[in-house]
This record gives sequence, structure tokens and C-alpha cells, in this order.
Amino acid sequence: MKLQNLFPFSAILLAALMTGCSSKLDSNLDTTSPSAPTNSTVAAAAASVIPGVDLGLASNFAILSKAGVTDVYKSTVTGDVGSSPITGAAILLSCPEVVGTIYSVDAAGPLPSSVNNPSMLSTAVSNMEAAYTDAAGRINPDFLNLGAGSIGSLTLTPGLYKWTSTLTIPTDVTLNGGPNDVFIFQVAGTLTMASAVKVILTGGVQAKNIYWVAAGAVTLGTTSHFEGNILGKTGINLQTGATMNGRMLAQTAVTLEMNTVVKPL
Repeated sequence: MKLQNLFPFSAILLAALMTGCSSKLDSNLDTTSPSAPTNSTVAAAAASVIPGVDLGLASNFAILSKAGVTDVYKSTVTGDVGSSPITGAAILLSCPEVVGTIYSVDAAGPLPSSVNNPSMLSTAVSNMEAAYTDAAGRINPDFLNLGAGSIGSLTLTPGLYKWTSTLTIPTDVTLNGGPNDVFIFQVAGTLTMASAVKVILTGGVQAKNIYWVAAGAVTLGTTSHFEGNILGKTGINLQTGATMNGRMLAQTAVTLEMNTVVKPL
């Protein structure tokens, strides 16, 4: 074959090879960044396996405080209620509002149902404080300042979450996981849930395995619904008609306004 007859074939072969290399090269050099994940997508990636928080004797209570319980009638509390070291006169729930026992440090607690047991209350409060210290001191959070402190409309999976300032729940938030999964939410400031907003549990998540640990005041808005244990360094406030499946464990006072509180089984 003459040399001039080989040239067109060689040119075609070279062009084909160049085209193949170019396609591969272009693919490797693709610098298009993937879209940044949304907060809900990031939250769904959590998969931390963490132990629960030992509440000790505090686990027996639906409401336990150090500075009393105020109440606008009629609230309904299923579970024990107690306050220490303040006098039992600071527990303003009436006996018909409580399906359980009201414990006080003296005979001034609500009559005729209150039980005077200062020793047990002292231990329960000490256990509550230890539980707060444990939960607030957990390190290496799965998420830090998720949603810039606003977690409305997110679906969260088990793990340790931390906010270095306030946390708000302006719209419904969903916790998704299994019946043994643990959620710990550390809040360095206040925790506020808007009116008519709900914490929704899916996949078998149990309220007893959810811990909201707040250094500032906790406020649950009018007719809102909350799930989990609140470990409050200060006060816990339920506004009119708010409901809760969980425990209110406050190192100051608890305020109720025609609320329903049920201790998790």
C-alpha cells in the first residue's frame, strides 16, 4: 500500500483516539460542585449510636422541680409530681389534676393526696441534676448549630445535636428512628416552640429516649405538642393548652396553663 493511501486512515484513527481521550479527560476535570445539601438532608444523615441518660429516681416523675409548680386550672398530669427543696405549698396543682402521687418536703403539699417524703425528693433532685450534667456534657456532636438554631420542618435522625445559642421550633419537626434510638439535644440558650407546632415521632421512636437539655428557659407555645424529656437548668413553661408526652425536670420552676402532661411508659 502506498504511503499516501495510509494517511487518511491514520488521520481517522488518531482523531478517534483523541476524541476518546478528550471525553475521559473532560469527565475527570469536571469541577461542577454538587448542590449544597439542605438542612433536612444533612439531618437525615445522622447515624450516631449514643447511650441514653440515666435519670435515676427522677425517672419516676412527670414533673419534678426545685422551685415549685404553678398551674392554671385545669391541667391533667399522668405521672408523679414533686418539688424540693421548696415547701410543698409551692406545688399549686390540685389532687384531682394528677393521676399519680404528689410528693412534697413537708405537710404543706396539696391535700389530701400529697405525700411527705423529703429524703426521696432530695435524691430525685440530685439525680435530675446529675442527668443534666451528663447530657449537657456529652462531646463530639453529630451536628453543631443545625439550621442556625431553627429546626422547623426538618426530619432528624438519632444522634447528638448541639446549639451554642438559642433553639427555636417554628414549624413541625419530625424525629425518625427505631424504638431504642436515642436523641440528645444540647441547647446553650433558651428553647422555644411556637404555638400549634408539633414534635412528631416516626419509625417507632419513643419519647423516653429523647432528651432536650436547655441551659435557658424552655417555652412551649399555645396548643403545641412536645415529645421527650426536658432537662432544664432554669424554668419550663407550658402555655395555654400545650400538651406533652415526656418529663419536665426543672432546676427552677414549672408553669402550667390548662395543659396535659403524660410521663412516657
